Amino acid sequence: MVSLRFPFPFPQRPGRRSAHLANSSSFHFSPAFVAATAATIAGATAGIGVALAMSPNSSKEIGDPPYHIPCNSAASLSASITLAESSGTAVEPKTGVLFPSVVDGARSLLGIGLRKKNVFGLKSIDVYAFGVYAEVNDVKKLREKYGVLSESEVRGSKEFLADVLDQDLRMTVRLQIVYGRLTIGSVRSAFEESVGNRLKKFSGSDNKELLKRFTSLFKDEYKLPRGSIIDLSREQGYILQTKINGKEVGSIQSKLLCQSILDLYIGDDPFDKKAKEDIGTGLTSLLQN
Repeated sequence: MVSLRFPFPFPQRPGRRSAHLANSSSFHFSPAFVAATAATIAGATAGIGVALAMSPNSSKEIGDPPYHIPCNSAASLSASITLAESSGTAVEPKTGVLFPSVVDGARSLLGIGLRKKNVFGLKSIDVYAFGVYAEVNDVKKLREKYGVLSESEVRGSKEFLADVLDQDLRMTVRLQIVYGRLTIGSVRSAFEESVGNRLKKFSGSDNKELLKRFTSLFKDEYKLPRGSIIDLSREQGYILQTKINGKEVGSIQSKLLCQSILDLYIGDDPFDKKAKEDIGTGLTSLLQN
């Protein structure tokens, strides 16, 4: 097995810069991938064959992926969110992935984005689309502090997003897999790096035991076919609840872990900067309406 290390920047909309290298993650590729990429560099017309490392263990289902993801989307790439009012869903325009506008009763969709990976700068792979949700009534608790500010003042306030990260507000980050050969091991490795970096950022130490408790939830026998959904939810009392295709695989009580997960999407150095802007706008709207 050949192990290559690539930056994991995204999204790469036209005219936008990539996310910083600090958001990189480790993924493992087979020799077939390396050979195919070399062939592309040499000018071969067959294209790149991508293959992520597959788990040697037997697999079992954790529920069926509840959403169909079309191979080609006719949606406009210029829009970050396209709401389908009649169906109560939102569409990630690059992949056509659908997100419900509300989950868990009263958690409203704030914004959506796309996590991508570049390979040698030659090929960009869509790994997963994501949507961030917040409990409406919980967000309104921040009115006491921010209610007197204008919408533009709240939206431009770093302190506001810092409070959203810090406070015991119920939120969900939904990941929908769009790359069909992604393995649970690849997801686990990516979280080991990205979440590990955030744990160290907020606490000043590695917190290896806490990180292992989280990443060990993603067991090798779980399959992640195209269309699979991972929900990472901050529940009351700073409990991080993890679900795969609607089935809970574990819960961990840790304010630090909840903060570190959410920081990947709305922190100072988010995976998707445009999505962070949309999420901030969505939070401001909930706060003031």
